[in-house]
Amino acid sequence: MAQAIPQAATAATGPSVRGPVAAAVAVSAVALAVATFELAMGDWPSGFVLLVAVPLLALAFCCCLVWSATLLLKIRSDGASFALPFLICAATLAILAYAPLHQIALQQNFRWHRQDRERIVAQVEAGELKPNVAYNKNLIALGDAAPNVSAGGNDIVVDETDEGTYVLFLTSRGLQHRFSGFLRAPPDGDPKKFFEFENKPPSQLERYDKDWYFVAN
Repeated sequence: MAQAIPQAATAATGPSVRGPVAAAVAVSAVALAVATFELAMGDWPSGFVLLVAVPLLALAFCCCLVWSATLLLKIRSDGASFALPFLICAATLAILAYAPLHQIALQQNFRWHRQDRERIVAQVEAGELKPNVAYNKNLIALGDAAPNVSAGGNDIVVDETDEGTYVLFLTSRGLQHRFSGFLRAPPDGDPKKFFEFENKPPSQLERYDKDWYFVAN
C-alpha cells in the first residue's frame, strides 16, 4: 500500500498530451479559417498580407504535422493519447485537400446577405440609389450606415442597360482590377454582358439562384 502512492504520483506527473493537442488544434484551426476565407481576404491590403501569411502558415502546418508524427513514438511508453495531435493534423490535411471550404463560405455569404442585397437592388432599380463616386460612374458607395454587403469599402457596382440593371456585390477586391462577387442580373439577363466582361469573359461564373451569379474576373 505504501508503494502504491509513489507510483500513482509518478503516473500523475508523467508526460501530458494537452500541450501538443492544443498546439495542433490552434494551427489546424487557423489553417482551415484561412483556406475558407482566403478569397474574402483578397482585398488590398489584406491580400498583400496573405502573400506572406499563407506561405508561413503552410510551413507552420507542415512543421506541426511532422512534429506530431514524432509523438507517435511515445504511444508505447506514454499511452495512445499521444496519437491525438497527429490525428488532428491528418484530419485537417484531409479537409484541406477534399472539402469545398471556399464554396461553403460563399454559400453562407449568399444566404446571410441575400435579403439586404435584394432590398438594395430594388432601391437601385427604383432610382433611390444612384452612382455617387466622382471618379467612377458605375460605383455606389453605400456608406457606413448601410449593411455591410460588399467587400472593399461597401461599394457596389452597377451597370444600367436596355435590358435592365446589373448590380455587383463584391466578395473580394484586389490589385490590377481583380474582383469577385455576387452579380444580380436583370430578368433573363446574361451575366456575361456585364460591362466588366466586355473585353474578357469571366474566369468564374456560377449560378446561385434565379438572376443571381457568382462571378470573378
